[in-house]
Amino acid sequence: MQVDTLLIHCKQILTVGGKSSPRKGSDLNDLGSVADGALAVEDGLITAVGTTVDILYNYKSDNIIDASDRIVLPGFVDCHTHPVFVHTREDEFAQRLAGKSYVEIALAGGGIRSTIKTTREADENVLFELARKRVLKMLSQGTTTLEAKSGYGLDTDSELKQLLVIRRLGRETPLTVVPTFMGAHEYPAEYKDDHAAYLDILCQEMIPAVAEQGIAQFCDIFTEKHVFGIDESRRVLNCARDHGLQLKMHADEIEPIGGAELAAELKCVSADHLGAASDAGIEALKEAGVIPVLLPATLFSLRSKTYARGRFMIERGLPVAIATDYNPGSCNCDSLPLTMSLACLQMGFSPAEALCAATINAAHAIGLGDKVGSLEPGKQADFTVWDIPSLNFLPYHLGSSHLESVYIKGQKAFGS
Repeated sequence: MQVDTLLIHCKQILTVGGKSSPRKGSDLNDLGSVADGALAVEDGLITAVGTTVDILYNYKSDNIIDASDRIVLPGFVDCHTHPVFVHTREDEFAQRLAGKSYVEIALAGGGIRSTIKTTREADENVLFELARKRVLKMLSQGTTTLEAKSGYGLDTDSELKQLLVIRRLGRETPLTVVPTFMGAHEYPAEYKDDHAAYLDILCQEMIPAVAEQGIAQFCDIFTEKHVFGIDESRRVLNCARDHGLQLKMHADEIEPIGGAELAAELKCVSADHLGAASDAGIEALKEAGVIPVLLPATLFSLRSKTYARGRFMIERGLPVAIATDYNPGSCNCDSLPLTMSLACLQMGFSPAEALCAATINAAHAIGLGDKVGSLEPGKQADFTVWDIPSLNFLPYHLGSSHLESVYIKGQKAFGS
């Protein structure tokens, strides 16, 4: 059979395939390894995966990629990012080094609120060009699919503008991009003393406008003591669901206020952060089938003395995912390989568990588990080629990249 592309003689292909549901328990260490592996690609999709001998016997192509002595992995899926903004906040990094906490900086007018003014003032093209450069840097680290949130405008026009930028990222870059509305990221300064009025705007104006625009797939909210409480979050999320949006939450990042329990109650697709989630909250997530998305680079950047209990969640049988949380303030990290390293070093993941968490489970966390996140027939041909001796080398090595090339839908998107 003639196909568009053949990838052959891979030292090892780690397919992360074979399961239709998110990986959990011992399945997180089953990577579907194929020695002297190969795959066939047609119309941007994987047609077959197997040994080089078998693939060459059954398929022919005028475009053959020789990956001798290389490790081939699924493209990474970054399921939690905030890339649409104007200025970075490295000065806040210095303030944290001097002893101020994230919450102290936010309450003094920094944090998310400090990003709002320039984001509101910037036109769509400026925001797009800045965000495009950022997501292409993610691509150069092996990310082929990402979720991107609004949340730096906090008025209707600015939130819709950010979602238009996010849609353009998916259309005008090679990456697959999933848009999330996050107007409930913070209370803007003009409503810092009138939360009820802003909640009314969210539910009566913003969410209906987002639904009418038809771009966003998810609605997210920052559920934390100093931002949106449990009752406020329940109201916003129920409104979003009524308007056809799927649900996500920033939950229990700093304090265990019941965010995980609310995510379980509402059957959110994912609950993210969870740095302070309680045992009861973790158990509730498991029972409700909510995917925990852990963000170790954020806790590292914030110099946290404790991390989300990834090892505990894995042992309890939860389908854990990881993501960078790329943003201008608390975590300016665009590298899922570094995030994998931190998951291993600070949360107790094995390299195999970290790979599953950054690929197939992350894909399920954004509703794309049937399309990306593993290398198996029928899925997008999103794969990465690495000059490393084994998967273990990826989280072990810190600092520079050994990624040679990235393919999205079978086409080279990065590399020589």
